[in-house]
Amino acid sequence: MRKLITLIFIFGLLLSSVAQEKSMSKSEIQTFKENVKASAKSITTIKSDFTQYKHLDILSNDIETNGHMVFKSPNLVKWQYTKPFSYSVIFKEDQLLINDDGTKSNVDIGSSKLFKNLNELIISSIKGDMFIENDFNISYLKSNTYYKATFIPKEKAISNYIAQFELLFDKTNAQVFEVKMIEPSQDYTRIVFKNRVLNTPVSNAVFTH
Repeated sequence: MRKLITLIFIFGLLLSSVAQEKSMSKSEIQTFKENVKASAKSITTIKSDFTQYKHLDILSNDIETNGHMVFKSPNLVKWQYTKPFSYSVIFKEDQLLINDDGTKSNVDIGSSKLFKNLNELIISSIKGDMFIENDFNISYLKSNTYYKATFIPKEKAISNYIAQFELLFDKTNAQVFEVKMIEPSQDYTRIVFKNRVLNTPVSNAVFTH
């Protein structure tokens, strides 16, 4: 029994060390940013499955949805939710195209600086190229398995909706595998990407509804 307790204790320490985050040095930050920008620059298309977790303090469990995301450079993005409902959102030029299980609608976001900024944030976070220090206060952390960049918007128009962005980057390829958007209320949306495929042909027809 004592050996079992000791093993459990050691295992707990190991888990704790794996999850521990530390600040990155200036030289590490510079190298990290260069690697991420080089990776983002090489990307023309992305196809990826995703799982989205919506955390609300009033609920005991997160709301989980699944779907598929398609990105085409420079600014076409489609989020196709498939489970537990059918719903798609397309960012195309200055339009937001919505298909809610066959009910279609268009929203003009061109006249709204807020929506345009949010769209740019989404695209940049997908590619992983968003180190715009004029727009954000940015901090950099590392763990044994990932790099983490935390973005706090300087513009009040954005911070009223998004208090903080967190991006997790794979250490092996400097690509984003998780995005977390924290609201001022501390509710948050966490998106985890998997089965990512880069730079395969994507027809413009994908971005119609």
